[in-house]
Formats: sequence, C-alpha cells, structure tokens
Amino acid sequence: MKKNKILIVANWKMNPESAEKAREIFLETKKTVKTLKNTKVVVCPPFVYLSDLEKIDDPKLILGAQDMFWEKSGSFTGEISSDMLKKEGYVILGHSERRELGETEGMIAKKISSALSAGLKPILCIGEKERDIHGDYFAFLKNQIINSIGKLPKNLFKKLIIAYEPIWAIGKSENEAMKPTDIHQTSLFIKKVLTDLVGQKEVLNIPILYGGSVNHNNAKEMIVSGEIQGLLVGRESLLPKKFGELLKNVD
Repeated sequence: MKKNKILIVANWKMNPESAEKAREIFLETKKTVKTLKNTKVVVCPPFVYLSDLEKIDDPKLILGAQDMFWEKSGSFTGEISSDMLKKEGYVILGHSERRELGETEGMIAKKISSALSAGLKPILCIGEKERDIHGDYFAFLKNQIINSIGKLPKNLFKKLIIAYEPIWAIGKSENEAMKPTDIHQTSLFIKKVLTDLVGQKEVLNIPILYGGSVNHNNAKEMIVSGEIQGLLVGRESLLPKKFGELLKNVD
C-alpha cells in the first residue's frame, strides 16, 4: 500500500504586511519544499496575495485559501466565492478565529458543501475552548463535527480534511502545547465519530491534522507520537528558516 504524504498547511492569517514580503516568504519556503520527499505543503495566504503567488507556485507547494462564502455570486460585499478559488485546491473553513467573529456551524456546513461542489478540498477546523476533567469536550467536538458535515453525502467525505485545533493551546509556548499522547487520544475519538457517520473504510482516507503552538522543535513528535497525518501551522509558517526546519524535521 502506498504511504500517504504528511500534509503541512501554513495559515498565514492576516500576514504579512505587503505583497513583496509575501513573495519573499513564499520563495524561501519553496526552496525547502523542493527538497522534501514525504511531505505535501499547502500555503494559505491572504486572498489579495493569491494571484501574485500563483505566478511562482510549484507542484510541490500548493496554494490554498483561508475562507470562502457559500454562494456562487451576488450581493455579498467583501465575500469570496468557491468559483473564485477554483485554482486553489484547499480552503480552510471553520477556523476558531472565524467562529469567534460569529460564524456558526450552520454557516460552516454550507461553506463545506459549496467547496466540495466546486471541487475544492475543505480543511474543517474544530476544537474546544477548554479541556475539562469530566471529558465534556468530547461531546463538544462530536457536535461540531456532526453539525458541520453530518448531512454530507458519504461519497464526499474522502475529500475532507479535519484540523483539530484546541483553542486553549493556540499561540502558546511549546511547553504549553498539547502533549502528543493527548493528540493521539483525540484523533482516535475524531475517527470514531467519523466512522459512525460514514463507516471505517471511508475514514481511512480522511487526514487528521493538529494545530496549536506547533514549531520546529515539537512538530515531528506530534506527528509520530500523536499518530496524525499532518499539521496546521500558524505563526512559524511566516518565518521561512524555522518553518524550513519544521518541514525537514517532519519529512
């Protein structure tokens, strides 16, 4: 059986401050990506930089989007449709920062459906705000998954990617990051929920990523000991040298 490549998704968020800086970061990352053998890298910059970066992208360095709207066109000021992203194979949806701004699971469900119908690969972000000793966060995660993708046709699940980002672990030091054993436990739970929805065979094709205080020092251990298929990386993806170390370490 062919081994699937590790998937690393770089979420640049609302950074960097200029197109020139975005190009510089992208080109430096591209140099590292060309040396990788077992890792697929997706960079999700702000939408305004996509057209420029498309001119210098690479088959090994894929561009993705940070969000999209569920309608194809219309009077939706400031929104971006799936048709505008057809060249971008991946799109992050349901990120905790979007949810904090008022995005609901119903909205996320419509976005995912629209993305899949356009041939995009949605990266569904889920994650609890706090980890209680009673395990109530498991029910929270289950509801997030069911409410976001529970009504999708089973044949579309193979195009999904799940990114688990516990909100309490985002933006912390590596010492405060989630332990790999806990990541593994949570990924098993996510797979159990997905199995109940579509069956075990289909779940084998759904990558589970982790995000939350990931850096070049802890990335490899998170993947190996956490037994996940990749990472969603925030701030370190904007630092080409450190991000390059991260990619080489996991590769």
